[in-house]
Amino acid sequence: MSKTIDFYWRPGCPFCMNLERSLNKLDLPLNKKNIWDSKKYAATVRSIADGNETVPTVVIGDAKMVNPSAKQVLQALSNQAPELIPEGTDMPEANKFGEKINKWLGG
Repeated sequence: MSKTIDFYWRPGCPFCMNLERSLNKLDLPLNKKNIWDSKKYAATVRSIADGNETVPTVVIGDAKMVNPSAKQVLQALSNQAPELIPEGTDMPEANKFGEKINKWLGG
């Protein structure tokens, strides 16, 4: 089964727009899911974000991230679905703080 980058968002969300812009610059394939268009998508986000509909929420395999940075998404991709990272992409170096956050967020 191939993995995807599930990108949960809602219209008008500046945090969603900023992250999407950053991920598009990296040419990452996003599977966009508007939480205002689907009760199922909204329920998924609530299950990840402690009952809140906080977006952007990104899911890659077992990694679930609420309002992540592009760097956090790349780190999760390197662990969960490295095949989705375009060739030649500069990967951020992992650090202890980032590793703790990634584990805390379920990555």
